[in-house]
Amino acid sequence: MRETVSVDTSEGVGRSAGPAGIRLGVVRGISYGMFGAPDSFVPEIRKLGAGLVRVYVYWSQVEPEPDRFDWTVVDAVLGQLDPAAETWVTVCSSSPWATRHPTDFLPSSPAKDLERYERFVREVVSRCRGRVDYWQCNNEPSNTGLLWAGTAPEYVDQLTVFHRVVRAFDPGAAVVLGGCGYDVLSSPPDSPARQFFDHLVEHGREAFDLFSVHLYGDPHAIPDQVAAVRGMMRRHGYERPVVAGEYNGPTLFEFPEAQGVFEQTMMAAFTGAGACSGSAGEAGAGTGGIAEAAAAADEEAVEPHDRRAMRALYARMPDLPPQLQMFLEGCPPELVAKRDRINQRQIVTRNVLAFASGLTRTACWNLAPEIPNYSDRFNLMGFLFGKLALMDYEGRQLTCRRPAADTFALLAERLHGATAIRRLDHDHDGRPLFAFEVVRDGREPLHVLWADGDVFTGEEQPPTPVDWPWPHATAQVVDAFGTHQPTEHDGVTVHLTLSVTPLFLSTDRQS
Repeated sequence: MRETVSVDTSEGVGRSAGPAGIRLGVVRGISYGMFGAPDSFVPEIRKLGAGLVRVYVYWSQVEPEPDRFDWTVVDAVLGQLDPAAETWVTVCSSSPWATRHPTDFLPSSPAKDLERYERFVREVVSRCRGRVDYWQCNNEPSNTGLLWAGTAPEYVDQLTVFHRVVRAFDPGAAVVLGGCGYDVLSSPPDSPARQFFDHLVEHGREAFDLFSVHLYGDPHAIPDQVAAVRGMMRRHGYERPVVAGEYNGPTLFEFPEAQGVFEQTMMAAFTGAGACSGSAGEAGAGTGGIAEAAAAADEEAVEPHDRRAMRALYARMPDLPPQLQMFLEGCPPELVAKRDRINQRQIVTRNVLAFASGLTRTACWNLAPEIPNYSDRFNLMGFLFGKLALMDYEGRQLTCRRPAADTFALLAERLHGATAIRRLDHDHDGRPLFAFEVVRDGREPLHVLWADGDVFTGEEQPPTPVDWPWPHATAQVVDAFGTHQPTEHDGVTVHLTLSVTPLFLSTDRQS
Protein backbone atom coordinates (compact mmCIF):
# COMPACT_ATOMS: atom_id res chain seq x y z
CA MET A 1 0.00 0.00 0.00
CA ARG A 2 1.73 3.13 -1.22
CA GLU A 3 2.15 6.02 1.22
CA THR A 4 2.89 9.03 -0.95
CA VAL A 5 5.81 11.19 0.12
CA SER A 6 4.81 14.82 0.37
CA VAL A 7 7.21 16.91 -1.71
CA ASP A 8 7.08 20.68 -1.63
CA THR A 9 9.23 22.33 -4.28
CA SER A 10 9.89 25.38 -2.12
CA GLU A 11 13.32 25.80 -0.53
CA GLY A 12 14.16 25.55 3.13
CA VAL A 13 14.51 23.00 5.87
CA GLY A 14 11.65 20.53 6.15
CA ARG A 15 10.43 20.76 2.58
CA SER A 16 9.35 17.07 2.62
CA ALA A 17 7.31 15.46 5.36
CA GLY A 18 8.50 11.97 4.47
CA PRO A 19 6.68 8.64 4.72
CA ALA A 20 4.35 8.28 7.69
CA GLY A 21 4.54 5.69 10.47
CA ILE A 22 7.38 3.28 11.20
CA ARG A 23 8.23 0.31 8.98
CA LEU A 24 10.90 -2.35 9.28
CA GLY A 25 12.26 -3.58 5.97
CA VAL A 26 14.63 -6.20 4.59
CA VAL A 27 17.00 -6.07 1.61
CA ARG A 28 16.89 -9.21 -0.55
CA GLY A 29 20.56 -8.87 -1.45
CA ILE A 30 22.71 -7.22 -4.07
CA SER A 31 22.34 -9.70 -6.95
CA TYR A 32 18.74 -10.92 -7.16
CA GLY A 33 18.33 -13.01 -10.32
CA MET A 34 21.90 -12.31 -11.37
CA PHE A 35 23.52 -15.70 -10.76
CA GLY A 36 20.47 -17.93 -10.99
CA ALA A 37 16.75 -17.93 -11.67
CA PRO A 38 14.88 -15.36 -9.54
CA ASP A 39 13.30 -17.15 -6.60
CA SER A 40 10.67 -16.33 -4.01
CA PHE A 41 11.67 -13.74 -1.43
CA VAL A 42 8.80 -11.31 -0.73
CA PRO A 43 6.63 -13.90 1.10
CA GLU A 44 9.66 -14.87 3.20
CA ILE A 45 10.30 -11.23 4.12
CA ARG A 46 6.64 -10.69 4.95
CA LYS A 47 6.62 -13.76 7.24
CA LEU A 48 9.28 -11.99 9.30
CA GLY A 49 6.85 -9.12 9.82
CA ALA A 50 8.62 -6.64 7.56
CA GLY A 51 6.54 -3.93 5.91
CA LEU A 52 9.11 -2.98 3.29
CA VAL A 53 11.14 -4.98 0.77
CA ARG A 54 14.20 -3.71 -1.09
CA VAL A 55 15.58 -5.34 -4.23
CA TYR A 56 18.20 -4.55 -6.89
CA VAL A 57 17.63 -4.46 -10.66
CA TYR A 58 20.51 -4.10 -13.16
CA TRP A 59 20.52 -2.60 -16.63
CA SER A 60 22.25 -5.77 -17.86
CA GLN A 61 19.28 -7.85 -16.69
CA VAL A 62 16.61 -5.67 -18.31
CA GLU A 63 18.33 -4.74 -21.58
CA PRO A 64 21.08 -7.32 -22.19
CA GLU A 65 21.48 -6.10 -25.77
CA PRO A 66 20.52 -2.80 -27.41
CA ASP A 67 16.73 -2.56 -27.79
CA ARG A 68 16.12 -6.12 -26.53
CA PHE A 69 14.27 -6.06 -23.23
CA ASP A 70 14.06 -9.02 -20.87
CA TRP A 71 11.51 -8.63 -18.09
CA THR A 72 12.20 -11.94 -16.31
CA VAL A 73 13.63 -10.41 -13.13
CA VAL A 74 11.36 -7.37 -12.98
CA ASP A 75 8.23 -9.48 -13.51
CA ALA A 76 9.44 -11.98 -10.90
CA VAL A 77 9.53 -9.12 -8.40
CA LEU A 78 6.17 -7.71 -9.47
CA GLY A 79 4.56 -11.15 -9.27
CA GLN A 80 5.42 -11.46 -5.57
CA LEU A 81 4.53 -8.01 -4.28
CA ASP A 82 2.21 -7.75 -1.31
CA PRO A 83 0.03 -4.61 -1.44
CA ALA A 84 0.37 -4.29 2.34
CA ALA A 85 4.14 -3.85 2.03
CA GLU A 86 6.15 -1.05 0.48
CA THR A 87 8.63 -1.75 -2.33
CA TRP A 88 12.05 -0.14 -2.80
CA VAL A 89 13.88 -0.80 -6.07
CA THR A 90 17.56 0.10 -6.48
CA VAL A 91 18.29 0.48 -10.20
CA CYS A 92 21.96 -0.01 -11.08
CA SER A 93 23.53 1.28 -14.29
CA SER A 94 25.62 -1.81 -14.98
CA SER A 95 25.76 -2.94 -18.60
CA PRO A 96 28.25 -4.78 -20.82
CA TRP A 97 27.44 -2.43 -23.73
CA ALA A 98 25.71 0.74 -22.49
CA THR A 99 27.98 1.97 -19.70
CA ARG A 100 31.52 3.29 -19.74
CA HIS A 101 32.75 0.45 -17.54
CA PRO A 102 31.39 -2.68 -19.25
CA THR A 103 30.01 -5.19 -16.76
CA ASP A 104 26.96 -7.32 -16.02
CA PHE A 105 27.19 -6.63 -12.29
CA LEU A 106 29.41 -4.16 -10.44
CA PRO A 107 30.70 -1.52 -10.36
CA SER A 108 27.93 0.51 -11.93
CA SER A 109 29.18 3.38 -14.06
CA PRO A 110 28.04 6.35 -16.14
CA ALA A 111 26.03 5.63 -19.27
CA LYS A 112 27.79 6.23 -22.56
CA ASP A 113 24.63 7.95 -23.76
CA LEU A 114 22.27 9.65 -21.28
CA GLU A 115 19.39 9.41 -23.76
CA ARG A 116 19.75 5.62 -23.84
CA TYR A 117 19.91 5.61 -20.04
CA GLU A 118 16.75 7.71 -19.87
CA ARG A 119 14.97 5.26 -22.16
CA PHE A 120 16.07 2.30 -20.02
CA VAL A 121 14.83 3.94 -16.80
CA ARG A 122 11.58 4.93 -18.52
CA GLU A 123 10.93 1.34 -19.60
CA VAL A 124 11.54 -0.01 -16.08
CA VAL A 125 9.54 2.65 -14.27
CA SER A 126 6.66 2.42 -16.75
CA ARG A 127 6.42 -1.36 -16.37
CA CYS A 128 6.26 -1.01 -12.57
CA ARG A 129 4.13 2.14 -12.48
CA GLY A 130 2.07 2.43 -9.29
CA ARG A 131 3.64 -0.62 -7.63
CA VAL A 132 6.97 0.74 -6.43
CA ASP A 133 7.11 3.22 -3.55
CA TYR A 134 10.81 4.12 -3.68
CA TRP A 135 13.12 4.29 -6.69
CA GLN A 136 16.84 4.54 -5.98
CA CYS A 137 19.54 5.58 -8.44
CA ASN A 138 22.47 3.17 -7.85
CA ASN A 139 23.98 2.39 -4.45
CA GLU A 140 26.81 3.95 -2.42
CA PRO A 141 28.25 5.94 -5.33
CA SER A 142 31.02 7.38 -3.13
CA ASN A 143 32.39 3.82 -2.83
CA THR A 144 34.25 4.39 -6.08
CA GLY A 145 35.84 1.47 -7.87
CA LEU A 146 33.76 -1.10 -6.00
CA LEU A 147 30.19 0.14 -6.47
CA TRP A 148 30.53 3.17 -8.78
CA ALA A 149 33.12 3.68 -11.54
CA GLY A 150 32.53 7.36 -12.13
CA THR A 151 32.72 10.84 -10.65
CA ALA A 152 30.32 12.76 -8.42
CA PRO A 153 29.22 15.11 -11.27
CA GLU A 154 28.52 12.08 -13.48
CA TYR A 155 26.37 10.55 -10.77
CA VAL A 156 24.42 13.79 -10.41
CA ASP A 157 23.84 13.84 -14.17
CA GLN A 158 22.29 10.36 -14.06
CA LEU A 159 20.36 11.13 -10.87
CA THR A 160 18.82 14.16 -12.58
CA VAL A 161 17.66 12.03 -15.52
CA PHE A 162 16.43 9.31 -13.14
CA HIS A 163 14.41 11.78 -11.08
CA ARG A 164 12.86 13.37 -14.19
CA VAL A 165 11.68 9.98 -15.46
CA VAL A 166 10.18 8.90 -12.13
CA ARG A 167 8.36 12.22 -11.79
CA ALA A 168 6.91 11.84 -15.28
CA PHE A 169 5.98 8.15 -15.28
CA ASP A 170 5.41 7.25 -11.60
CA PRO A 171 4.70 10.57 -9.84
CA GLY A 172 3.44 8.97 -6.63
CA ALA A 173 6.81 7.35 -5.94
CA ALA A 174 9.80 8.88 -4.16
CA VAL A 175 13.38 9.06 -5.45
CA VAL A 176 16.11 7.95 -3.06
CA LEU A 177 19.66 9.29 -3.20
CA GLY A 178 22.30 6.54 -3.53
CA GLY A 179 23.17 5.30 -0.05
CA CYS A 180 25.60 7.21 2.16
CA GLY A 181 27.81 4.43 3.49
CA TYR A 182 30.37 3.75 6.18
CA ASP A 183 33.11 5.06 3.87
CA VAL A 184 31.58 8.52 4.27
CA LEU A 185 30.47 8.40 7.89
CA SER A 186 33.77 7.08 9.25
CA SER A 187 36.01 9.50 7.35
CA PRO A 188 37.11 13.08 8.14
CA PRO A 189 35.30 16.07 6.58
CA ASP A 190 37.99 16.58 3.94
CA SER A 191 38.12 12.93 2.82
CA PRO A 192 37.36 12.06 -0.84
CA ALA A 193 34.23 10.14 0.21
CA ARG A 194 32.88 13.12 2.17
CA GLN A 195 33.69 15.54 -0.64
CA PHE A 196 31.97 13.18 -3.10
CA PHE A 197 28.75 13.13 -1.09
CA ASP A 198 28.91 16.85 -0.40
CA HIS A 199 28.92 17.39 -4.16
CA LEU A 200 25.86 15.14 -4.52
CA VAL A 201 24.01 16.97 -1.77
CA GLU A 202 24.83 20.39 -3.20
CA HIS A 203 24.29 19.78 -6.90
CA GLY A 204 21.66 17.03 -6.75
CA ARG A 205 19.37 18.83 -4.34
CA GLU A 206 16.45 19.01 -6.80
CA ALA A 207 16.76 15.37 -7.90
CA PHE A 208 15.91 13.32 -4.80
CA ASP A 209 13.23 13.11 -2.11
CA LEU A 210 14.81 10.85 0.51
CA PHE A 211 18.39 10.63 1.81
CA SER A 212 19.48 7.03 2.43
CA VAL A 213 22.10 6.37 5.11
CA HIS A 214 23.74 3.00 5.84
CA LEU A 215 24.01 2.41 9.59
CA TYR A 216 26.96 0.13 10.33
CA GLY A 217 29.68 0.48 12.96
CA ASP A 218 28.90 1.26 16.61
CA PRO A 219 25.10 1.21 17.09
CA HIS A 220 25.28 3.97 19.68
CA ALA A 221 26.84 6.24 17.05
CA ILE A 222 23.60 6.13 15.03
CA PRO A 223 22.16 9.39 16.43
CA ASP A 224 25.40 11.18 15.50
CA GLN A 225 25.43 9.53 12.05
CA VAL A 226 21.90 10.68 11.36
CA ALA A 227 22.73 14.17 12.62
CA ALA A 228 25.80 14.22 10.34
CA VAL A 229 23.84 13.47 7.16
CA ARG A 230 21.21 16.02 8.08
CA GLY A 231 24.04 18.47 8.61
CA MET A 232 25.30 17.79 5.08
CA MET A 233 22.00 18.98 3.69
CA ARG A 234 21.55 21.90 6.09
CA ARG A 235 24.92 23.30 5.10
CA HIS A 236 23.39 23.80 1.66
CA GLY A 237 20.19 25.33 3.01
CA TYR A 238 17.71 22.47 2.85
CA GLU A 239 16.82 19.09 4.30
CA ARG A 240 15.15 15.90 3.10
CA PRO A 241 13.84 13.03 5.25
CA VAL A 242 16.42 10.37 6.10
CA VAL A 243 15.84 6.62 5.71
CA ALA A 244 18.19 3.71 6.42
CA GLY A 245 18.71 1.68 3.25
CA GLU A 246 21.01 -0.73 5.10
CA TYR A 247 22.01 -1.60 8.65
CA ASN A 248 23.14 -4.62 10.64
CA GLY A 249 25.84 -5.81 12.97
CA PRO A 250 28.15 -6.83 14.36
CA THR A 251 30.70 -5.88 11.74
CA LEU A 252 34.47 -5.88 11.87
CA PHE A 253 34.44 -2.07 12.17
CA GLU A 254 33.25 -2.35 15.79
CA PHE A 255 36.31 -4.23 17.11
CA PRO A 256 39.61 -2.31 16.92
CA GLU A 257 41.67 -5.32 17.99
CA ALA A 258 40.11 -7.49 15.28
CA GLN A 259 40.26 -4.80 12.62
CA GLY A 260 43.95 -4.18 13.38
CA VAL A 261 44.92 -7.81 12.82
CA PHE A 262 42.79 -7.99 9.69
CA GLU A 263 44.41 -4.86 8.22
CA GLN A 264 47.90 -6.19 8.98
CA THR A 265 47.03 -9.45 7.23
CA MET A 266 45.68 -7.58 4.21
CA MET A 267 48.80 -5.43 4.06
CA ALA A 268 51.03 -8.51 4.19
CA ALA A 269 49.05 -10.08 1.34
CA PHE A 270 49.40 -6.97 -0.81
CA THR A 271 53.12 -6.52 -0.14
CA GLY A 272 54.00 -10.22 -0.33
CA ALA A 273 55.24 -10.33 3.26
CA GLY A 274 54.62 -13.44 5.36
CA ALA A 275 53.57 -16.91 4.29
CA CYS A 276 50.12 -18.04 3.20
CA SER A 277 48.58 -21.43 3.66
CA GLY A 278 49.15 -23.48 0.55
CA SER A 279 52.49 -21.85 -0.28
CA ALA A 280 55.03 -23.36 -2.65
CA GLY A 281 57.14 -24.52 0.28
CA GLU A 282 54.25 -26.52 1.76
CA ALA A 283 53.43 -28.08 -1.59
CA GLY A 284 57.07 -29.07 -2.14
CA ALA A 285 57.05 -30.97 1.12
CA GLY A 286 54.38 -33.31 -0.22
CA THR A 287 54.62 -36.19 -2.65
CA GLY A 288 54.41 -34.13 -5.83
CA GLY A 289 57.92 -32.62 -5.58
CA ILE A 290 59.06 -29.80 -7.83
CA ALA A 291 56.11 -29.91 -10.26
CA GLU A 292 53.50 -29.46 -7.51
CA ALA A 293 55.56 -26.73 -5.87
CA ALA A 294 55.75 -24.82 -9.16
CA ALA A 295 52.02 -25.20 -9.75
CA ALA A 296 51.24 -23.92 -6.26
CA ALA A 297 53.54 -20.96 -6.76
CA ASP A 298 51.81 -20.10 -10.03
CA GLU A 299 48.39 -20.32 -8.34
CA GLU A 300 49.50 -18.04 -5.51
CA ALA A 301 50.95 -15.55 -7.97
CA VAL A 302 47.63 -15.08 -9.76
CA GLU A 303 45.31 -15.36 -6.75
CA PRO A 304 43.82 -12.00 -5.73
CA HIS A 305 45.41 -10.41 -2.70
CA ASP A 306 42.19 -10.45 -0.70
CA ARG A 307 41.89 -14.22 -1.09
CA ARG A 308 45.53 -14.65 -0.06
CA ALA A 309 44.75 -12.62 3.05
CA MET A 310 41.72 -14.78 3.84
CA ARG A 311 43.82 -17.94 3.47
CA ALA A 312 46.33 -16.48 5.92
CA LEU A 313 43.59 -15.73 8.46
CA TYR A 314 42.19 -19.25 8.30
CA ALA A 315 45.68 -20.74 8.57
CA ARG A 316 46.15 -19.08 11.97
CA MET A 317 42.53 -18.94 13.14
CA PRO A 318 43.15 -20.43 16.65
CA ASP A 319 45.65 -17.66 17.39
CA LEU A 320 43.43 -14.78 16.25
CA PRO A 321 41.55 -12.53 18.69
CA PRO A 322 38.12 -14.04 19.42
CA GLN A 323 36.53 -10.83 18.13
CA LEU A 324 38.02 -11.70 14.72
CA GLN A 325 37.54 -15.47 14.90
CA MET A 326 33.77 -15.11 15.24
CA PHE A 327 33.53 -13.74 11.68
CA LEU A 328 35.23 -16.84 10.22
CA GLU A 329 33.47 -20.01 9.15
CA GLY A 330 34.18 -22.96 11.44
CA CYS A 331 35.03 -20.86 14.49
CA PRO A 332 34.40 -22.41 17.95
CA PRO A 333 30.70 -22.95 18.79
CA GLU A 334 30.84 -20.56 21.76
CA LEU A 335 31.94 -17.77 19.42
CA VAL A 336 29.18 -18.66 16.95
CA ALA A 337 26.67 -18.30 19.77
CA LYS A 338 28.21 -15.05 21.02
CA ARG A 339 28.14 -13.49 17.54
CA ASP A 340 24.50 -14.54 17.14
CA ARG A 341 23.58 -12.93 20.47
CA ILE A 342 25.34 -9.69 19.51
CA ASN A 343 23.49 -9.77 16.18
CA GLN A 344 20.15 -10.28 17.92
CA ARG A 345 20.81 -7.43 20.35
CA GLN A 346 21.77 -5.10 17.54
CA ILE A 347 18.70 -5.86 15.45
CA VAL A 348 16.82 -4.16 18.29
CA THR A 349 19.25 -1.41 19.30
CA ARG A 350 20.02 -0.21 15.76
CA ASN A 351 16.36 0.09 14.85
CA VAL A 352 15.29 1.73 18.10
CA LEU A 353 18.12 4.28 17.93
CA ALA A 354 17.37 5.01 14.26
CA PHE A 355 13.65 5.51 14.84
CA ALA A 356 14.33 7.62 17.93
CA SER A 357 16.50 9.81 15.66
CA GLY A 358 13.49 10.55 13.47
CA LEU A 359 13.80 7.89 10.76
CA THR A 360 10.65 6.02 9.76
CA ARG A 361 12.09 3.39 7.39
CA THR A 362 14.94 0.92 7.89
CA ALA A 363 16.03 -1.98 5.68
CA CYS A 364 18.03 -4.80 7.24
CA TRP A 365 21.00 -6.17 5.29
CA ASN A 366 20.13 -8.83 4.24
CA LEU A 367 17.60 -11.62 3.81
CA ALA A 368 19.71 -14.59 2.68
CA PRO A 369 22.80 -15.75 0.77
CA GLU A 370 22.87 -14.67 -2.85
CA ILE A 371 23.31 -18.23 -4.17
CA PRO A 372 21.68 -21.27 -2.49
CA ASN A 373 24.12 -23.68 -0.83
CA TYR A 374 27.19 -21.87 -2.18
CA SER A 375 30.15 -21.53 0.16
CA ASP A 376 33.51 -19.83 -0.33
CA ARG A 377 35.21 -19.05 2.96
CA PHE A 378 37.99 -17.13 1.20
CA ASN A 379 35.56 -14.57 -0.25
CA LEU A 380 36.26 -11.23 1.43
CA MET A 381 32.73 -9.82 1.22
CA GLY A 382 31.35 -13.06 2.59
CA PHE A 383 33.75 -12.76 5.53
CA LEU A 384 32.73 -9.16 6.21
CA PHE A 385 28.96 -9.47 5.74
CA GLY A 386 27.96 -13.09 5.06
CA LYS A 387 26.89 -13.93 8.61
CA LEU A 388 24.47 -10.99 8.67
CA ALA A 389 21.89 -12.87 6.55
CA LEU A 390 18.63 -13.41 8.43
CA MET A 391 17.81 -16.69 6.68
CA ASP A 392 19.43 -19.57 4.82
CA TYR A 393 18.45 -22.28 2.39
CA GLU A 394 17.42 -25.83 3.17
CA GLY A 395 18.10 -27.47 -0.16
CA ARG A 396 16.55 -25.03 -2.63
CA GLN A 397 13.97 -23.68 -0.19
CA LEU A 398 14.50 -20.45 1.73
CA THR A 399 13.07 -21.74 5.00
CA CYS A 400 15.89 -21.75 7.58
CA ARG A 401 15.72 -18.89 10.07
CA ARG A 402 18.89 -17.78 11.80
CA PRO A 403 18.57 -16.45 15.39
CA ALA A 404 18.52 -12.81 14.24
CA ALA A 405 15.45 -13.55 12.10
CA ASP A 406 13.48 -14.53 15.19
CA THR A 407 14.53 -11.31 16.90
CA PHE A 408 13.58 -9.31 13.80
CA ALA A 409 10.12 -10.93 13.84
CA LEU A 410 9.78 -10.20 17.57
CA LEU A 411 10.73 -6.55 17.03
CA ALA A 412 8.38 -6.23 14.05
CA GLU A 413 5.50 -7.52 16.15
CA ARG A 414 6.33 -5.16 19.01
CA LEU A 415 6.60 -2.15 16.67
CA HIS A 416 3.47 -2.93 14.68
CA GLY A 417 1.40 0.24 14.60
CA ALA A 418 4.27 2.37 15.92
CA THR A 419 4.28 6.00 14.82
CA ALA A 420 7.28 7.28 16.80
CA ILE A 421 9.93 6.30 19.35
CA ARG A 422 11.04 8.76 22.03
CA ARG A 423 14.22 8.67 24.12
CA LEU A 424 13.70 8.71 27.89
CA ASP A 425 16.78 10.08 29.65
CA HIS A 426 17.91 7.99 32.61
CA ASP A 427 21.27 7.16 34.23
CA HIS A 428 21.93 4.82 37.11
CA ASP A 429 24.97 5.28 39.35
CA GLY A 430 27.00 6.60 36.43
CA ARG A 431 26.15 3.73 34.07
CA PRO A 432 24.23 5.08 31.06
CA LEU A 433 20.89 3.45 30.46
CA PHE A 434 19.07 3.47 27.16
CA ALA A 435 15.31 3.80 27.59
CA PHE A 436 12.69 4.50 24.93
CA GLU A 437 8.94 4.89 24.75
CA VAL A 438 7.25 3.44 21.66
CA VAL A 439 4.13 5.30 20.55
CA ARG A 440 1.70 2.79 19.00
CA ASP A 441 -1.74 3.55 17.60
CA GLY A 442 -4.41 1.71 19.55
CA ARG A 443 -1.96 -0.47 21.48
CA GLU A 444 -0.76 -0.78 25.04
CA PRO A 445 2.27 1.11 26.42
CA LEU A 446 5.69 -0.23 25.37
CA HIS A 447 9.15 0.70 26.60
CA VAL A 448 12.49 -0.66 25.34
CA LEU A 449 15.44 -0.57 27.74
CA TRP A 450 19.06 -1.71 27.97
CA ALA A 451 22.29 -0.74 29.74
CA ASP A 452 25.50 0.48 28.15
CA GLY A 453 28.35 -2.03 27.85
CA ASP A 454 31.10 -3.38 25.65
CA VAL A 455 29.75 -4.98 22.49
CA PHE A 456 31.81 -8.16 22.95
CA THR A 457 32.18 -8.55 26.73
CA GLY A 458 29.17 -6.53 27.88
CA GLU A 459 27.02 -9.55 28.68
CA GLU A 460 29.64 -10.59 31.24
CA GLN A 461 29.21 -7.35 33.20
CA PRO A 462 27.05 -7.40 36.34
CA PRO A 463 23.47 -6.37 35.53
CA THR A 464 22.09 -3.07 36.75
CA PRO A 465 19.01 -3.23 39.01
CA VAL A 466 16.53 -0.44 38.28
CA ASP A 467 13.14 0.48 39.71
CA TRP A 468 11.42 1.76 36.58
CA PRO A 469 8.25 3.92 36.74
CA TRP A 470 5.36 1.82 35.44
CA PRO A 471 1.93 3.04 36.66
CA HIS A 472 -0.02 0.27 34.96
CA ALA A 473 -1.99 -2.69 36.29
CA THR A 474 0.30 -5.32 34.78
CA ALA A 475 3.89 -5.61 33.61
CA GLN A 476 5.38 -8.16 31.24
CA VAL A 477 9.04 -8.27 30.19
CA VAL A 478 10.60 -10.17 27.29
CA ASP A 479 14.19 -9.83 26.13
CA ALA A 480 15.62 -9.54 22.61
CA PHE A 481 16.06 -13.33 22.50
CA GLY A 482 12.32 -13.87 23.08
CA THR A 483 12.74 -15.05 26.69
CA HIS A 484 10.18 -13.86 29.23
CA GLN A 485 11.78 -12.38 32.33
CA PRO A 486 10.32 -12.56 35.85
CA THR A 487 9.26 -9.15 37.18
CA GLU A 488 8.34 -7.53 40.47
CA HIS A 489 5.61 -4.93 39.99
CA ASP A 490 3.69 -2.97 42.62
CA GLY A 491 1.44 -0.96 40.31
CA VAL A 492 3.74 2.07 40.48
CA THR A 493 7.19 0.77 39.57
CA VAL A 494 8.60 -2.40 38.09
CA HIS A 495 11.93 -3.84 39.22
CA LEU A 496 14.16 -4.52 36.20
CA THR A 497 17.60 -6.03 35.86
CA LEU A 498 19.19 -4.27 32.91
CA SER A 499 22.12 -5.49 30.84
CA VAL A 500 23.35 -4.97 27.28
CA THR A 501 20.44 -7.16 26.13
CA PRO A 502 17.37 -5.02 25.31
CA LEU A 503 14.15 -5.65 27.21
CA PHE A 504 10.61 -5.00 26.00
CA LEU A 505 8.39 -3.80 28.84
CA SER A 506 4.64 -3.84 28.20
CA THR A 507 1.37 -4.50 29.94
CA ASP A 508 0.51 -7.73 28.16
CA ARG A 509 2.52 -10.84 27.28
CA GLN A 510 1.23 -10.76 23.69
CA SER A 511 1.63 -6.99 23.15
